[in-house]
Amino acid sequence: MTEPKIFAHADEGTWMPTPDGNRRRVLLHTDELMLVEFGFDKGGVGALHSHPHVQSSYVAEGRFEVTIDGRTEILEAGGSFIVPSGLVHGVKALEAGRLVDGFTPHRADFLASNQTDSA
Repeated sequence: MTEPKIFAHADEGTWMPTPDGNRRRVLLHTDELMLVEFGFDKGGVGALHSHPHVQSSYVAEGRFEVTIDGRTEILEAGGSFIVPSGLVHGVKALEAGRLVDGFTPHRADFLASNQTDSA
């Protein structure tokens, strides 16, 4: 079995387009945990959705309108939020920005799309 990558540098990782017109890059992952950076242009939307993974998110840059289970708040750089498993959630970028998301367990769908898109 291959040892997991345990360090990532700022210039590593390939940005991939997301179905909703934004971009993401997987930074690091193990079977239990994944770290992913998402980039949004002003007005970009992460459509409402849900998944079985627990998600934690850190606003690295910008301002976002964040909706989780029908509750909406505005978060700016330095803010964060957690999405429990199965809750409907989404974001809107009020200005260009970046989110850094942790998922547990890892998002196998993100790894599969990275392999498909880079092949």
